[in-house]
Amino acid sequence: MKNLFLGNEAVARGLYESGCRLVSSYPGTPSTEITEYAAKYDDIYAEWAPNEKVAMETAIGASFAGARAFCAMKHVGLNVAADPLFTASYIGVNGGLIIAVADDPAMHSSQNEQDSRNYAKAAKIPMLEPSNSQECKDFIKLGYEISETFDTPVLLRLTTRVAHSRSIVNTNERVEPPIKPYKKNPAKNVMLPAFARQKHLVVEKRTLDLASYAQNSGINTVEFNDKDLGIITSSSCYNYAKEVFGNKASYLKLAMVYPLSEQQIKDFAASVKTVLVIEELDDIIESFCKNIGVNVLGKDIFPLFYEFDQKIIADKLLNSDLFPEDLKAKIAKPNSYTDCFENLPIRPPAMCCGCPHRGLFYALKKEGVYVSGDIGCYTLAASAPLQMMDTCVCMGASVSALHGYNKVLKDKSESKSVAVIGDSTFIHSGITGLINIAYNKTNSVVIILDNSITGMTGHQQNPTTGVTLKGDMTTSVDLEALCRAVGINNISVVDPYDIDASLKVIHQELINDGPSVIISRRPCALLKSVKRLAPLIVKEDDCIGCKSCLRIGCPAISFKNKKAVIDKDQCVGCETCVSLCPKNAISKQEGF
Repeated sequence: MKNLFLGNEAVARGLYESGCRLVSSYPGTPSTEITEYAAKYDDIYAEWAPNEKVAMETAIGASFAGARAFCAMKHVGLNVAADPLFTASYIGVNGGLIIAVADDPAMHSSQNEQDSRNYAKAAKIPMLEPSNSQECKDFIKLGYEISETFDTPVLLRLTTRVAHSRSIVNTNERVEPPIKPYKKNPAKNVMLPAFARQKHLVVEKRTLDLASYAQNSGINTVEFNDKDLGIITSSSCYNYAKEVFGNKASYLKLAMVYPLSEQQIKDFAASVKTVLVIEELDDIIESFCKNIGVNVLGKDIFPLFYEFDQKIIADKLLNSDLFPEDLKAKIAKPNSYTDCFENLPIRPPAMCCGCPHRGLFYALKKEGVYVSGDIGCYTLAASAPLQMMDTCVCMGASVSALHGYNKVLKDKSESKSVAVIGDSTFIHSGITGLINIAYNKTNSVVIILDNSITGMTGHQQNPTTGVTLKGDMTTSVDLEALCRAVGINNISVVDPYDIDASLKVIHQELINDGPSVIISRRPCALLKSVKRLAPLIVKEDDCIGCKSCLRIGCPAISFKNKKAVIDKDQCVGCETCVSLCPKNAISKQEGF
């Protein structure tokens, strides 16, 4: 049967068809939908773990038990899971184990660009890289075969363009291999130094065997056309190259990007006149080619940053003095997928209408504090008009970094600084930072922004919500009790819609002795369970056009004819703007 699938949806289908029994992940764009789609299959147990490290360790445990297992994460999530990844490489598998990592070239929804192929090389784990949805499905099946044949975890690398593009996928029925029996074997599964030393030798031999497999199995494909130009590439870059050159070039399309097949690359290079490597982000393929004596063009033409497309590739080649003039004549100059958007006005991201974080950050602005920030919807508070995010590093860093900030500045900062972190992010990696604050004693104020969901990645459940990925009711973390248990005695709960009350609590906790936690609790306004309140209106005769209401940055408020206007279709009636108006010109709409 043929279906039009997202790349992420196709990965989930591959998990189903391959007999995967367990999926554990932490949501992170652009990988999130894999686990959401996997959860739709009753034959797969799927869960949201507190973080990527726990997710990977859970999948490793299922592999120990003899089942095919899987976890998914975005590129920065692999940083969190790197510890188990490297040792899992030494241990290998019982049931097949696949780890999907979705990179985000151009940082559509990320704080940095990373090339996860570096992890494959560093951990010495094979990596497959699909270029379309069909390959997303097929490479899951292939990945489990490689995993169980070569006794290794397998990395599947996606990028935003592959994960979030749709193409045709042929589907099949599920084939579920029996669970393999567990056999006690400390020399394989317990990485004491004496055992690990021997396993490193095994890993190096395995890498050579995998390179030979890549050479001889046919997973890397060669397309010979015009031999004046040969292109070595993979993933979405293969699609871009085909649109630029069509049949006017030959191609070595790499499905396995680690380990790379030395002889295959040499043979292909020897068959063409000029060799061009097209790859996003780092020069992984190019450096390998040069190290084995193959002369290629690559990053001397293409950048080390951002996402490529057809137009970028064509323009870079046409404007390069290094690319032969006779080959430039073979270039078809396609339109970029972004061309149709070039003349549109820029719309910066903003917190949604009724976002509970908006009132809290406005209160912080009135208090005039330094804000140690974190990853989530609330990171948008860095933008105008709130501009109340001073730093943002990674998940959980707000809490730990505030402690370091206050340890250095001490009395000069403790009453003038806070950390902000979402409920899901706090569970992910904020708890240990809070323990450090209590244990090593700074009078730091941590604000947990509890909006009852994992918001930015699209409303996934987390351990504070009391609901599992499958929709089953479960225990929920009591944030107040947890904070008290790690040594925090000053704990307050505020409703961020009440700006005056929030400001009062913030001010009090900043001057209290000892560390404090403020829980800013109000569900995300976009949750289906949240009842929409009557929208607000501006009484035109009372409005003096002072624009005080704009200071909160609500998208529902605009100005027309020098008067404030509230869009009734956007406004959710949160009333956080009411206290900003000096003339009480904002009120609820009657008869709604």
